[in-house]
Amino acid sequence: MFTINFHNLIFHAFHGVYKEEAILGNTFEINASLSFDTDQQITSLEQTINYAAVYEIVKQRMQKTTPLLETLVQDLAEDIRAFDNRINSITISVEKKNPPISNMEGSVSVTYKKDF
Repeated sequence: MFTINFHNLIFHAFHGVYKEEAILGNTFEINASLSFDTDQQITSLEQTINYAAVYEIVKQRMQKTTPLLETLVQDLAEDIRAFDNRINSITISVEKKNPPISNMEGSVSVTYKKDF
């Protein structure tokens, strides 16, 4: 089994349920792991998951405003799996760096794992 990992992908986006989030936006960090099986020696891009293409899927989806992070991670998992059905497991975390919670220091995140 191979796992391709994406670390610390940073985006400015407008996800959230509050009006100020739609206006100001927030910084989001994405971490993801995609697993797939193969018995072959991998010697070409066609034999693996194209991580540049997966990054573009994530980038495009982050531009589509979504109220809930839970919805966002589920959509990302489905979009990535639709791109390459060899993927048999996806784990995605989305961290909102500056949540609009009064007197809170820190961040919040949602992690979703899906086995296919």
